[in-house]
Amino acid sequence: MSKVISLKESIDLIKDGDTIAFGSNVLHRSPNRIAKEIVLRNKKDLHLVKTDVDYEVDLLSASRSINRVTAGFVGYETEFGLCRFYRQAVESGSVKVDENACYTVIMSLRAASFGVPFLPVRGLVGSDLIEDVGFRLVKDPYSGQELIAVKSIKPDIAFIHVQEADEDGNARIIGPKYEDSIIARSAKKVIVSCERLVKGDNFTKNPELVDISSVLVDHVVELPKGAKPGSCPGYYSIDKEEISEFQSLRLDEIPSYIRKSLEE
Repeated sequence: MSKVISLKESIDLIKDGDTIAFGSNVLHRSPNRIAKEIVLRNKKDLHLVKTDVDYEVDLLSASRSINRVTAGFVGYETEFGLCRFYRQAVESGSVKVDENACYTVIMSLRAASFGVPFLPVRGLVGSDLIEDVGFRLVKDPYSGQELIAVKSIKPDIAFIHVQEADEDGNARIIGPKYEDSIIARSAKKVIVSCERLVKGDNFTKNPELVDISSVLVDHVVELPKGAKPGSCPGYYSIDKEEISEFQSLRLDEIPSYIRKSLEE
């Protein structure tokens, strides 16, 4: 049975207050078209989880779509600098920050994928993040060593953008895979958006091309240019003009900016 649904149907699955995870990394293959639709559909009080995030957290902060962010790094990591709207939202108190290291976000998602309430990590020992975020300590029952217990995060919905998928939900990622497979295993529901739908026999003949199995995917959305204004390897590069335009906007100009960008 085909798992293909429309973009509208995929956004309808989001409930106000949900925890949503986004795949990919900063401006590369991020589900930015999904983020734009979340704004247009006026979804609210969302908790965004991602390791390294920029444009989508800026957009969702500006629109007051999110009230909490769990991330390891927030910033464009290019000439575009920090996330202006995100910073304003954090300073005003409309967005709560669960500051993490990238690896602790990964381990929180991995704990959910394993079905355990937490996983131990060593890397934060000596860091102020332990107290600031409220991480708990746990004693290794074998050595007695104290480690950091990173709490499981199980997103209500994960959105992962890929280059190719079939109607069953098998997905191929061209280029870096990032943490997408971990995210797909951690979430209650997984939505894969793709640049193009391909025939299923592409994957049955070449199963090694499957990076996310249909077993993990609930729905597929065909969504060309789904990562713009970010890049999608093999399809398009970063749209620097659109990002510059977005960063220059007033808050009340954002809805019209989104509609204009979707017409191009």
